[in-house]
Amino acid sequence: MLTPAATTDLDSRLREAADRFDHAVTTARRDAAVQVVEELLDSGVEAMTVMTDVIAAAQRHVGARWQRGEWSVAQEHAATSVSVAALEAVARKAATGAPHRGHVVVACAEHEWHAMPASIVAAGLRAEGWEVTLLGASTPTARLSRYLRDLGPDVTAVSCSVAAGLPTSRAFIEASTSAGIPVLAGGAAFGTDDRRATALGATAWAADVRSAVETVASLPMVVHEAAPLPAEITLEQVALRHAGHALVDAVAFRWQNRHEALGPVADEDEADLLHETVEQVYHAVVGALITGDGRLVAETAAWVESVLAVRGMPSSAVRDLGRSMAAELDDFPLAASMWQRHWPSAGVGSCPS
Repeated sequence: MLTPAATTDLDSRLREAADRFDHAVTTARRDAAVQVVEELLDSGVEAMTVMTDVIAAAQRHVGARWQRGEWSVAQEHAATSVSVAALEAVARKAATGAPHRGHVVVACAEHEWHAMPASIVAAGLRAEGWEVTLLGASTPTARLSRYLRDLGPDVTAVSCSVAAGLPTSRAFIEASTSAGIPVLAGGAAFGTDDRRATALGATAWAADVRSAVETVASLPMVVHEAAPLPAEITLEQVALRHAGHALVDAVAFRWQNRHEALGPVADEDEADLLHETVEQVYHAVVGALITGDGRLVAETAAWVESVLAVRGMPSSAVRDLGRSMAAELDDFPLAASMWQRHWPSAGVGSCPS
């Protein structure tokens, strides 16, 4: 156990290293980033600490910069490639020889393109002696059963950062548990507790990479097939999926027509942002429906408000988006009820056609 003085020294070194790493990421200097993590490892800092306190922390800053309108998507991608190189360096140094524990398949849900969290979990598991097969971003759900049959893992770990991946996470869970394989779920879309993971039938939920590694070791060897979702929820989810594109277009049209809130669209980038915002909101509705967790709707509203605010749009745009969505959910009573209860002022006033 570290003494208080040693802990203070480690904290200080980690803060200094995290600042240098963040600078390397923001300036897209791959060699500098790799040097930071290798210096930490050479000085005796645990690989898990480097991954969570330095690399993962920097990636959170990357996402926050885009959300604040400070960075473009291209800058995000350049920064992430630097973090990937650093993570690979950590994984190489942390390798402990041949795997001596079970086999874990780590995959991103279909429609989930943020592969970094899954990569960090995979590296953490390998460092602890697990054999890991990382399937990468947006693993096709239809192929997962074949992967599981061919690979025969002891555990499936599904990573999901965006609400669009929650329905396909459920498909992963069905595929895995029908083969008796336990499923660990994690990622920002699952929220800050196990409610959504449990609702979707996952065997366990993990808040971060450290708890993911600890939890995998405690999972049962065999599990029962996940119970079906309630029929009324499944029927409405299917209906929402079929209506998806038309519903998103209709909401975007209603919302954009409220010129007093949004003003004219400045350029193609802004048009794409507004349409993508509506898509995110639609996915939040579906995710909240199948998990029974209306907090996802409220969280998405807060995210939308922050994204729009830094781009000069008024807070009333969030209310207007809520009204526009509410007007399109008449045929989906469960989703509409969830929406009315959790989106700010969704049901106040009327929405012009």
